[in-house]
Formats: sequence, structure tokens, C-alpha cells
Amino acid sequence: MSSAPSGPLVVGVDSSTQSTKVLVVDAATGEVVASGQAPHTVTAGAGRESDPEQWWDALCEALRQCGTAAREAAAVSVGGQQHGLVTLDARGRPVRPALLWNDVRSAPQARRLVEELGGAKAWADRVGSVPAPSFTVTKWAWLAEHEPASARATAAVRLPHDYLTQRLTGSGTTDRSDVSGTGWWASATESYDEEILRLVDLDPALLPRVVHSGEVAGTVHADSELPFSKGTLVAPGAGDNAAAALGLGLRPGTPVLSLGTSGTVYAVSERRPTDPTGTVAGFADARGAWLPLACTLNCTLAIDKVAALLSLDREAVQPGGAVTVLPYLDGERTPDLPHASGMLHGLRHDTTPGQVLQGAYDGAVHALLGALDAVLDADADRSEPLLLIGGGARGTAWQETVRRLSGRPVQIPEARELVALGAAAQAAGLLTGEDPAAVARRWGTARGPVLDAVERDEATLSRISSLLSESASLLDGAHGA
Repeated sequence: MSSAPSGPLVVGVDSSTQSTKVLVVDAATGEVVASGQAPHTVTAGAGRESDPEQWWDALCEALRQCGTAAREAAAVSVGGQQHGLVTLDARGRPVRPALLWNDVRSAPQARRLVEELGGAKAWADRVGSVPAPSFTVTKWAWLAEHEPASARATAAVRLPHDYLTQRLTGSGTTDRSDVSGTGWWASATESYDEEILRLVDLDPALLPRVVHSGEVAGTVHADSELPFSKGTLVAPGAGDNAAAALGLGLRPGTPVLSLGTSGTVYAVSERRPTDPTGTVAGFADARGAWLPLACTLNCTLAIDKVAALLSLDREAVQPGGAVTVLPYLDGERTPDLPHASGMLHGLRHDTTPGQVLQGAYDGAVHALLGALDAVLDADADRSEPLLLIGGGARGTAWQETVRRLSGRPVQIPEARELVALGAAAQAAGLLTGEDPAAVARRWGTARGPVLDAVERDEATLSRISSLLSESASLLDGAHGA
């Protein structure tokens, strides 16, 4: 049985695409004293939508599971899925379901907006990112074009974590990490970009106030149905990647590889990112620095599919052979090959299924490391351990492939719910005056085994790079489906 908490309690929330998770944490030690979770539903088909009221109901249920501990909390913070478009009417109720980050119906609007502002470099210089269909600005443009009545009925535009924070405090706020993923916040000036807002006919009065690190977004108001005391402090919150960076206590230059359905790589930087190729999203972090981030589309799900096709367990890899696999089953974002499909090259009579599976891991990690090279500053220490997180991080085949192809040590943090932990660290920082990342470091959230570096497998990296360059016309879809 755990001892009584030694410090004030704080609540960290992770409102993700599929569920809401809540941790009640001892601010002094980082001990999780209670937790809860409740699911969301997302529509299938062409669009990806969720009712924001569901997020609130899930938050209520997850907190109910935490019992009396939540009622004793002195501060709360919400981390949430990025980019989602929440439209509210004059009474603060959703006009329609939220358009989520993975709703790509706004691809035509994204292309048009890039051109209308003067091209990719103009966007990168001003916003820090080139808008993709995931970005909120493209979703608002889609809504205005396809559902003008919904756009006219909108009295407030929010992101998912903004919506939940507003339900807690009664006022409209956001934070710099999440607003940096909208496409209408200029990272160069750290303010809303009026020209971009005019391009999409969005009144800046509909947007929330940007609250900065260390500021209080508000307090829990009397009408809240949640088990918080009236006056409980509410922190600014954060986008999910920025919250996870807080949860790891990241220092500038420490690289993170997140292995999920898609792969994500990021690192805190003191330099504002401006990548005109669109490979690196120039997000802000939740503290005052930056969080350049790049994604690959094919990660754990693609490898599991290859394993299933071979009737193998996902860990049944074998070394050797010269087979090369590009597991681009959903196209690929890094490298930029949206129309690509998977490719298998170098098959011989003595090739084993396990070698083909290892080739798929190699191809996926090659793409991740290419994305990481784009994210890291030129002067970053390439010998520092890679932090491996996400669903694949505890898989031996993933760990060993990352070690072999990176030539770097690999650390696997033991902490699981990093977004909720990061939100909790932000809430704790409000109470103590500390940098939230320093709070997480004090809690030891990144602790975990470190796998020593091994010699980098240059031959495999070179073989994959060569196949990529030699197969460019096939991979870009030039030869048709």
C-alpha cells in the first residue's frame, strides 16, 4: 500500500483521439495516486469526426474513477489531440461534430492556401510550417466552402484541449504549443496572422486568448460538474506532443522516436523551425522554446501487417540476406511519397520469411531516422541516447533495429502515460513556480533501461537509400496504380 501523498495533488488529462485518460499525481514525488479512462467514438468513412460533448463526458467518467483524490487536487491541466476544429455557437455548444486531425477532406484547401499566400517558403517563414490537411486552417476553409451555414453559426473556434479547458474555466484560452499547429498563428511574431485569417474569412474575435507557460488559464468555476473544488487552478494545457515532451522533461537536443500506428520524431530546440519542404512541422513547445516534429506514416501497423502476411509473430525477425523492404503501405510522408505502395526487392531462393520481416523493420526505421535528421539542429549531439516511446517501444525487434541503424544508445522510459504526466507536471509548475520540464525531471519520468550503442549498419542504410533513389518513378505513382 502506498504512503500518503507528501505534496499537493494535481490532475493531468490526456484527451486523445480514442479516449480520455486522467492521472492524479503527487506534485512532490510524481507518484500516480489515482487514474481513470473512458473512450470516445470517431466516425468512419471519408471524414473523421467526434462530438466534443463526448470528450467532456469521458473526462467526467475518468475523474469519477479517480474517486476522492481528484476532489483534493489543487491544479489541473489538459493535454489534447492537436489540430481538431471545434466550432461553438453563441451558447458555447458545438455547432457540429469536431473535424479531427486525421480528417483529410481539406487536402484541396491545403493546396490552395499554400499557393494563395505565396508558396511553401512564405508559410514556413511566417507560420513555421507548411499547412497539410491535418492543420486547422485547412479544416476551417473546408467548412466555409462545404458547410457555409455551420461557419456562419460559429461564435467561437477552439482546439480540442481549448474546449475542455473552457468547460472548466468558462473562458476561451489556448496555449502556444497547440495554437502553433493551427496554421493561423505566426511563429515569427507569436501572434495571430491577420492576413491568413482574412484568406479563410475567419474573424480573429472568434479565437481564444493565448496563455503562456507559467500563467493561470483560469479557475474551475462553480457550474462545473467535475469533482474539483471551486477555484482549483487550471493551467494553460498543451497539444499532445508538447505535453509528452513535458512529461519526459526534455532538454534541447534530446531526440524522441515515438513508435505508434505512425512514427513521430521530435526534439526541443531553441531555434524557431522554418522548413519550406514541409517535412518538419515548426511547432512551439509548451515552455517558450520550439518542438520541430516530423512524421512517418508507416510504423507499427505496417510491420504488423507484413508479419501477418508472412504468418509470423512480430518478433520473429532473422538477420542476414540482402532483401530490402520499403513498407510504405499507406503511401509515405517522410520521404514525401503520398502515392507509394510497399516494395520488396532482392528476394532469393534462400531468403527466409524472418529476413523479409527484418527488412520491413529496417525500411520503417530508415524512414524514421531520415525524419529525425531533418528535425535535429546541425550542432545536436549525435551520441546522445534516443528516447524510444509509444506502443512499439517495448518490442525487442524495434529496439534492436533502431540501435543497429542509428548507431546510438537507446533509452526506453518506464513511464507510460506521458501526455497526462506532462499535463500534470504543468499543473504542478503552477503551484511551485518551477519549469514543468524540471518538475518531470525531478519526478524521474524518463528513467528506464539504456541499451548501449552498437556500430551503425551502414550497408543496410545504403542499400535502402539506393533502392529509394532508383525506384523514384515507381514510388511516386508515375506508372499508375
